[in-house]
Amino acid sequence: MGSPLRSVSGVGWGELRDVTGAAADGIPALLSRTAYGDETTARIAIDDLGDAICALGFVVGEATAPTVPILLELVGFPHTACKAELLDLLGSICRTDQWHAAAATTQDRRYDASHQRQLGWEAASRAAVHAGRSAIEDVASSVRPEQVTPARKLLQVMDDTPPFPEL
Repeated sequence: MGSPLRSVSGVGWGELRDVTGAAADGIPALLSRTAYGDETTARIAIDDLGDAICALGFVVGEATAPTVPILLELVGFPHTACKAELLDLLGSICRTDQWHAAAATTQDRRYDASHQRQLGWEAASRAAVHAGRSAIEDVASSVRPEQVTPARKLLQVMDDTPPFPEL
């Protein structure tokens, strides 16, 4: 297996916004610390990533969906520390539905462009997690119980939260 983070440079991080509305150009450094840091460094980086791409465990932003494939790559990389935390973060991203839930309660109203973008971010983020199912299944078949349990939990979350239907 090659080195992780090959695809980071292909994302226009400076044009994307994190969940706080700030430029997402700090995300590559957090991904790097997650990939190459020791356990403590990786754990802090994952926590900071959560704040940037899935705040409070249920708010995704513009930069979330482009980050998910890289998180999945890190989950599959043998030397990544804190895979359980990465899998938990992916589970939070997959479960996120605050904008869709709000839209479902107001089906007859038109949404402004901002809400349409937020609905799109949720849908794209969940779809990106679902697209990584095979990588998660690989981890779920690992011989390491500290990785198997969170991977199986994420697979269950994915089964319980299918991709969003078109609104």
